[in-house]
Amino acid sequence: MAKHRTHSAFTVVELLIVIAIILVLAGLILATSGYVQTKGKRSRAEAEIAALSTALENYKADNGIYPIDTANGTTNTLDARVMFDPTAAQYAAASVFLYKELSGDPTGNRVPTGKSYFSFKPNMLLPKDQAQPVVAIADPFGYSYGYSTAYQASPSKGYNPTFDLWSTAGTGTGSTATPAPTPQDQWIKNW
Repeated sequence: MAKHRTHSAFTVVELLIVIAIILVLAGLILATSGYVQTKGKRSRAEAEIAALSTALENYKADNGIYPIDTANGTTNTLDARVMFDPTAAQYAAASVFLYKELSGDPTGNRVPTGKSYFSFKPNMLLPKDQAQPVVAIADPFGYSYGYSTAYQASPSKGYNPTFDLWSTAGTGTGSTATPAPTPQDQWIKNW
């Protein structure tokens, strides 16, 4: 009698099903990791804003006023109610002024020479190249923090009568929600 050997092998359909399951699982993992990274950035921005706010309170305790750029007016012209683009020059100008006041580095060359109210970590400053002068305080999303004293100059601007400090959290000005929320709804802020 002849013996028949049967070879067990995967069919093409079985292989395609296994590949599809692997792709679905990989997609779920990637989506979850993106969410976790964004959540981590938001948490870091919240902590940095709280720490900067404390430094601003200490500055006021010593100087009797929050840092206001009276020479160039950058902190009075940055208005969180209408200026939503963190790449705008006003954001960088106001945040570099804040850096100079809180760090004790009046030139922005990353070497404090005066009284320091806040120790900035290198990843909080733009540009990332440590040999370059500071051009802005960076939020975890890579944009400038917003700092404004506009409400002190005009009660129709700003949100706080003291200072506004915020991160746009990497959000754009557009929205697909109905009704459309304002851009500030997703911001991380001190008001």
